[in-house]
Amino acid sequence: MRVAVEEKVLSENDKLAIKLREGFRAHKVFALNLISSPGSGKTALLERTLEALPKSAKVAVLTGDLQTENDARRLLRAGFPVKQITTGDTCHLDANMIGKALADWDLGAIDTLFIENVGNLVCPTGYDLGEDAKVVLFSVTEGEDKPQKYPAIFATAELCIINKVDLLPYVPFDLAQAIANLRRVHPGMEVIETSCTKAQGIEAWLGWVERGRQRALGG
Repeated sequence: MRVAVEEKVLSENDKLAIKLREGFRAHKVFALNLISSPGSGKTALLERTLEALPKSAKVAVLTGDLQTENDARRLLRAGFPVKQITTGDTCHLDANMIGKALADWDLGAIDTLFIENVGNLVCPTGYDLGEDAKVVLFSVTEGEDKPQKYPAIFATAELCIINKVDLLPYVPFDLAQAIANLRRVHPGMEVIETSCTKAQGIEAWLGWVERGRQRALGG
């Protein structure tokens, strides 16, 4: 019975996600779904991203969290549209939440939408948000076996960001092994190594986003 209920929930979500995707494509919006465990650095990465963009950039952010609007307050400092989605006891964002959050935004004024999902490597994986791509993050403080422990998200994400690489001299993290573990789950997956405190890898990340934006624009 539980499986049937879950299938119905996902089916309804997928229908809404199709509508979201149609809206994104009609307005040529490049939508990204950022997924990681808590503390991997999604918000810090978005801070560095927004700070690096020109003020004329047509960028917006939806950020999900169980409680508080702390992340939205941090991101708003860059001057771009940001909206917090507080999920309460729900450990993921879903298409209905995204649709409601976007209801009073003009998609025509946006060409890149960052969706910062709730910190969790399991629950968000199965929920389509109408995005063009999922991006999975994990940090060097979490262990190089993350791709093996949570293979579903690493198998479905288009890009993996390994964050906090400035801490490599201080933690027992084998970067080469982490990438090897990732390749076993998702051969050929693109990887970007970042440090938000040192701005390392941010240019490569911005380049990846820009290429996706150009594809959405048809360029």
